[in-house]
This record gives sequence, structure tokens and C-alpha cells, in this order.
Amino acid sequence: MEQILVNGAILSANYALIALGITLIFGIMNVLNFAHGQMFMIGGLIVYTVCVVFKLPYAVGLLSAAVAVGLIGMLLERTLFQRVMRISSREENTMLLAVGTALLLENIALYVFGEKQRGIPPMVSGVYRLGSAFLPANRLLVFAISLALIAAVLLFVNFTRQGRAMRALAQDRTATMLMGVDVNRISMLGFGLGAALAGIAGGLLISVSGVNAGIGTAISTKAFIMIMIGGAGVIGGALLGAVALGFAEAIGYALFPGSVTYLLIFTALILFLLIRPQGIMGKPWG
Repeated sequence: MEQILVNGAILSANYALIALGITLIFGIMNVLNFAHGQMFMIGGLIVYTVCVVFKLPYAVGLLSAAVAVGLIGMLLERTLFQRVMRISSREENTMLLAVGTALLLENIALYVFGEKQRGIPPMVSGVYRLGSAFLPANRLLVFAISLALIAAVLLFVNFTRQGRAMRALAQDRTATMLMGVDVNRISMLGFGLGAALAGIAGGLLISVSGVNAGIGTAISTKAFIMIMIGGAGVIGGALLGAVALGFAEAIGYALFPGSVTYLLIFTALILFLLIRPQGIMGKPWG
């Protein structure tokens, strides 16, 4: 049981970075970013390139992933999403654009890196014992970095001018514009920050489980599960959804085969949404 709790806590912290990123983008722009998992994948592959191909320190790789994926997100928002949202009133168009972007990024990664699973050696070695549970030092480091980044994002969103502008934009775009906020700049910044968080998550997990060009769809699916549980566009809900999915996976993998675990998770999610379709912290009116 202690091992399940340890595994669940580690998974929850990793998933929280992914959930925070997609929640920021959805809350600010009302866009479900179907390419979020592909940004996770790109972050992992950038860390692989920096650390394995160029043999630079892991910290350089993680910083490179954050900056590069963040810039990719900002570029996509400015050149694609912002334009489509300006000339089209149908939300389906942004969703289709996000799907197309996901396919584009996935095929570029497939062309450049191939289908092979990529990974990097653990940053630190050793195993700690917590009661009857075993905790590899590398997973503990990933857990600590994830918690630090989650705290930094929460502080940024709640106590900086740009963070408050993002929260205002998520609540009412028109009112935020009337208050003199450059909503286009804030949208681009929020999209970039959300993408960077996905890239960092990929960079962290490549040292644990590896990354390949096709992993994006699975990661995006997990991201959607988390925001559906917690409530779309709600930061606290994203964290709650990450904890719920992390512990559900840890318990399921300890008791059932992997395929059965996600069958049960999807079944439970459908039943939950029948009772509370807006998620735990979401509002019924949106």
C-alpha cells in the first residue's frame, strides 16, 4: 500500500504540470489544445537531443525544452490560433486547427527522430526506502522539480501583473480589453506558458519512461481526463484532476493489467460526468 501511495504522488506531480498547461490555454483562449501532448513529446525529444547527442548537462536540456516549446506555442498562437479566432465565430474551427497542429507536429517528429523510443540515463542514482516502499532517487528528483514548478506557476498566476491579467482574461475577455490590457499579448504569453509546462513535463519524464513520436495522443488524452475531472479552465481543478488520475493509475496498475486499468478509469469517468458534467470545481454555467 505504501508503494502505491508513493507511485501515486509521483504520477500526480508529473501530471499536474501537463494539466496546468492545458488549463491555462483553455481558460485564457477557450481552446482545447489537442496538440498539448505533442508539445510534451517535443520537450522530451529536445532534452534527449541536448543531453545525448550534444552531451550537455540535463539542466541545459530542460531549460532548452522550456524555452523552445514555449516559443513554439507562442508562434502557433500568434500565427494560427489568433487569426482563426479573429475571423471565425465557430469554436469548432479552433478545435480542428488544434487537431491539425497535433498531426503536423507528430509527423515532423516522426520524420526527424523516427519511431524509436528515446530516453536518457537517470540524472541521479540510488534508491530510498520509505517504510515498505522503494523510491528511486531519480523519481524523487523529478517529483521535487515538478512541485517547485507547480508552486512557481501558482505564484506567477496569483501575484504578478501578467498572471492577474491572465486570470481576468479567463473570466471576461471584453471587460479585460476595456481595462486597457493587451489581450493579444496576454493570450500569446498564456499559450506559451502552457506549452512550456508541457515541454518541461516531457523533459522530466524522458528520464523515467522515455518518449517516442507517437506518445502525444496518449498524453493529450490524459490531459483531457484531468480537466474533465477537475473542471475545465479551473487551475485548482486541474491539480485535483492530476491527483485523481495519478492515484487511479497507481492503484489500477498495482491490481490490474494496464489495459484493464484504463478501461476502469474511462468507465468511472463516464459515470462521474453523468453526475457532474462540469467537473468537481467547474461551474454549471461555464
